[in-house]
Formats: sequence, C-alpha cells, structure tokens
Amino acid sequence: MSVSMDLREVVGSQVCGNGVWHTELLPATNDGHGGVIVEMKEHMDSETFVIVLRASMLQWKQQGKKGVWIKLPIGLVHLVETTVKEGFRYHHAEPSYLMLVSWIPNTPNNIPANVTHRVRVGAIILNDKKEVLTVQEKSGRFRGTGIWKIPTGVVDEGEDIFMGAIREVREETGVDTEFVEVLGFRYGVCMIKHVLLPLKLSDRN
Repeated sequence: MSVSMDLREVVGSQVCGNGVWHTELLPATNDGHGGVIVEMKEHMDSETFVIVLRASMLQWKQQGKKGVWIKLPIGLVHLVETTVKEGFRYHHAEPSYLMLVSWIPNTPNNIPANVTHRVRVGAIILNDKKEVLTVQEKSGRFRGTGIWKIPTGVVDEGEDIFMGAIREVREETGVDTEFVEVLGFRYGVCMIKHVLLPLKLSDRN
C-alpha cells in the first residue's frame, strides 16, 4: 500500500521508486466510533513492527482516525515494549492477550477506562408542547442511516446517573435539561445496564 512522502520522517529511507514510499500497514478494522482496532495474529519481529506501526499511525492520522486499539496475544509479548515506546498505554489485560490504546488527535481523549460493566443512559426530553427531542448519530452503528433516536450515552466513572444523562444531552444537542424520573432499567448479557430517564427542558432554553 502506498503512503505519502511524509513517511520519510517516520520510517527512514525505504523507497521503491518514482518518489512513492511503500510500506506494509497493520491490519485494522473500524471500531464504529472513528477509531481502528488492530488484532495482531501473525508473528512479527520488533524492528519490522515499529516501522509498520509508525506508517500505520501516519496513515490513520491522515484519515482523521481517533482511538487506536492494538490487541497483542500472549505469543507476541515481545511487541509490548515497542508499542508502549510509540506512545501507547495499557488499557486492560486478559489471560490470553493485552490491549493497548492510543489517542491520535489533539483533542480530549474519549477512550473509556476499562470496566467490568458499563452504564448507558437514554433520555426522553419533552418541551411544553409535548414534542420529543431526537438526534441522528455522527458516530456509532446508526451513523449515516438517517435514523432518528433519543440522545444516549455512557455514564462516566463516578458520575451520578442523572447527571450523566443531562451531560450527554447537552453534549449531543447543546440543550440544557432537568431530571424528572427513572422510567426503567434493562440489564444486558454483555454487562451493560440501560437506564431510561425522562428529562424536561431547562428554563434556560
């Protein structure tokens, strides 16, 4: 795969002709939130890996990617030090692998901390006319589908559920709301709790 001439500053003097730089890139899939997931399976020595990783990071930066997840199986533990030296940090570990992450853009890091469960909230917002506020996702599985939905999101670590709902609505719509009551809970097999919270528009709107 071809990469721009900026690669010279990243991987050194490896050129295949015609002024176009070529290097292998890490296999990656989109994560649905503007980032990529790399699941390493094939053996690679550290010297080759650092070149391919740098080229891949450059490519992802040019593509506007955000979070980068690299899953290293225990058999590739020799690549951990190289990955950390390239700016990645530990996210979580399981008996068979280690997950490392990096945030590319110069914006607040939105990669969630590792947890054993996650609480998601959905907010129903009504105005005085009984109209419901809905949104279309800019990222996630509904992006580009044209589907309208209620604002949803994930409660931050240590954050009150009600405040999390108010914050998510403000972040997604710019609208200030007030908590009214909890409508219901749903517990999923993937260890995710869904809390449905009705909110009303704040008097400030």
